[in-house]
Order: sequence, then structure tokens, then C-alpha cells
Amino acid sequence: MRYGHPSQEQLRRNFESVLTNVLAGRGVRTETGLDTPTENALWAIARARPNAPDALVAAAYRAFAGQIDGSNAAAWRAETDRRIAERATRPGPAGPAPYRGPLPRPAP
Repeated sequence: MRYGHPSQEQLRRNFESVLTNVLAGRGVRTETGLDTPTENALWAIARARPNAPDALVAAAYRAFAGQIDGSNAAAWRAETDRRIAERATRPGPAGPAPYRGPLPRPAP
């Protein structure tokens, strides 16, 4: 069991290993430390096999670069903030429902 986050070197080795596996038709392993955009790019290659275009491999490298430089996480945070702000502007209930006493007990 690994504790903490993988180092960049571990992430690079994991990415290269998973990419090699995907190109060989073995699919994407779990618990690699790779983020969702990177895994999604790898799955796109797996689905396109055996004729995965070079553009998909390049997209996987770009997604992995986004994980390393933090831009994938920044995009995720920005989208989460946008969704929270959107929900805050929606009309909702005025408050909790008034207390109406205990629920009636079922008859024996």
C-alpha cells in the first residue's frame, strides 16, 4: 500500500507503463495516480485499438502534461467553482419546512 501522493517520477513511469499496456491492448490499470483527464485520454486509445491514431497518443501526452503542471487540477477547480456559483443563484426553498410534531405511530 502506498501512502501519500506519487512523485513526478513515479507518475511518469506509471504513465509510460499504462500507455505501453494500452497500445498493446491490455487496457488501463487502476490506482496509478493518474488523474481523470489523463485516464480518459488513455481509455480513448484503448477504445480505438488496434488502429489508435497518433493524435490520440499525442492527446494522452498533453493530458499527462496537464497533470504534471497542474492545469488539469486548475480546470477542475474552476469548473467546480462555476457549478457552485450557478447553484447559489438558483431559487430554492425559503427555508426548512415548519415543524409539525412527531410522526404518528403505526397501529399495532
